[in-house]
Amino acid sequence: MTPLQPDAPGTAPTPAAVPVIRTSLLLLGYFGFISLGLPDGLLGVGWPSIADEFGVATDTVGILLFAGTAGYLVSSVAAGFSIARLGVGRLLAGSTALASLALTGYALAPSLGFLVPCALIAGLGGGAIDSGLNAYAAGAFGPKHMNWLHAFFGLGVAIGPLIMTAVLSSGLSWHWGYGIVASGQALLAVAFAVSAKLWTQRGPGAEPQAVDPQVPIATAAPIPIAVTLSIPAVWLSAAMFAVYVAIEIAAGLWAFLLLTEGRGLGPAVAGVCVSAYWASLFVGRVVQGFVVERLGTVRILVGSLLGMLAGSALIAVPGPGWLAVIGLMVVGFAAAPVFPLLMLTTADRVGAAHVDRVVGVQIGASGLGGALLPAGVGVLINRFGEDALGLCLVLLSLILLGLYAATRRPAARAAVADSAP
Repeated sequence: MTPLQPDAPGTAPTPAAVPVIRTSLLLLGYFGFISLGLPDGLLGVGWPSIADEFGVATDTVGILLFAGTAGYLVSSVAAGFSIARLGVGRLLAGSTALASLALTGYALAPSLGFLVPCALIAGLGGGAIDSGLNAYAAGAFGPKHMNWLHAFFGLGVAIGPLIMTAVLSSGLSWHWGYGIVASGQALLAVAFAVSAKLWTQRGPGAEPQAVDPQVPIATAAPIPIAVTLSIPAVWLSAAMFAVYVAIEIAAGLWAFLLLTEGRGLGPAVAGVCVSAYWASLFVGRVVQGFVVERLGTVRILVGSLLGMLAGSALIAVPGPGWLAVIGLMVVGFAAAPVFPLLMLTTADRVGAAHVDRVVGVQIGASGLGGALLPAGVGVLINRFGEDALGLCLVLLSLILLGLYAATRRPAARAAVADSAP
């Protein structure tokens, strides 16, 4: 990133170029992020039925999470090379078609062994969709729509439980839930394919900036990877993303089990409550898009992390089902702005020269944390009972608070000034 140079004395400030946004592509982007969240929402409500049909233990879901994460990480790293070869539009079309194929495999799966490669393929498709949409949106849609795109991911995860709950309440098999979503993904793949030529790397309508030949272009030698990795905040940031995503996913994945078997709610009511949890993430991200500039990122982040801890405590307290539901809503709403704001403030922690590398590290860490830690929570639930969920969320929330406090210390950022360009 190159810092903006001050205008010369006596000249008017030059306004930043604002790219013209194609409404059709923006809408497709929103639908793309919804499609990313739908499978996650399906699994939380559908897993008890899946485990019962195939006769497997509750914590076996970790196998599917691991396979999906492996595919996601591989495709996320490879997406940059794929975009250069195929273009964003073709990448999105092919990846969405791949995700639809994987979900069709879920709908037809005769055994758990058949689901594992489907989870891997779904991860490959999802990782490429995520990277492709983010790469395009960063240059074409601006920060407001970037925040709201992530909000629509939460909307997708909120719709998923409603679809699966409606399917199960109708007396149909969980296979139908995945079949419905697979059909929607197929339609989206067609839309991406039809609009493939409109997706460009620079963004629609963006004009190249004029270059003054009398002004030399500054160049800098590449910073060694070892320098980036020597910054303590890099590793603290990676751990933050891993723990945050673990809290978000674990709460949504195991809440249905807690509410039904631990707190006595009916399946239909519990399914709606899980959907409301994901909806609270969506609402929170929309709201924070309006207020973050007035309150500041630090205040929002500190308040959000404390809110996550308070909501986790409500889930952990033994009591009626409505108390745990309130806790879930608090966790969801409080957690909403954490991921986008931590991503936006990466440069504050590690320096602008290291942002590109560290963002990749953070995304990778979030994928690993989102797979391994919720699976570990499942192991504890299987051994100690459903109430272990709340205690795990409290512990993870305390760890997240500690990690954020550590990144604010000058010692963690000591290398930033020395390595900045």
